[in-house]
Amino acid sequence: MAQGPQERGRGRSRGPREDRGEANEFIEKLVGINRVAKVVKGGRRFGFSAVVVVGDGKGRVGHGLGKAREVPEAIRKATDRARKDLIRVPLREGRTLHHDVTGRFGAGRVVLRNAPAGTGVIAGGPMRAVFEALGVQDVVAKSVGTSNSHNMIKATFDALRNCNSPRQVAGRRGKKVGEIVGRREEGAANGGRETTNGG
Repeated sequence: MAQGPQERGRGRSRGPREDRGEANEFIEKLVGINRVAKVVKGGRRFGFSAVVVVGDGKGRVGHGLGKAREVPEAIRKATDRARKDLIRVPLREGRTLHHDVTGRFGAGRVVLRNAPAGTGVIAGGPMRAVFEALGVQDVVAKSVGTSNSHNMIKATFDALRNCNSPRQVAGRRGKKVGEIVGRREEGAANGGRETTNGG
């Protein structure tokens, strides 16, 4: 049956969205897809849940969970949710974290450590996707506890929210950035130990 011009136009509008240029600047990482079942009166109704991490590779990253009857729709919902909940993380030299930090969510606990240039991303599974989307090039990460991807990602985001740059710390303390950075370099020269009067 032939379609009129209005019907053809209506069907074509469900194609790619107009904000295609904005979408291309984001890095999308599919962490995992699970099949979920909802028990209804007639039996079980199956669907899919998708976990997606989205970032711009320049210090912004977000994650989202989407559920739908079809896999592409679940991924689209998760991606849209991730873009709405982007957080900004200060990066040192645009490649690693400013300091070591831990994060916790539920049974998940993660330890993130900054690393010298050339180390690469030493992290497993879901955490690697977060760092690649964030734009971190050198980091050492360890997950202690659960291997559940949802809890690992949320624990990683809890840690990233606690990351501070020297500028933020200096602003809170009412000091200059040079004083904060100078102390950090002194601590690194002493092998990470603070010098005290007791030795």
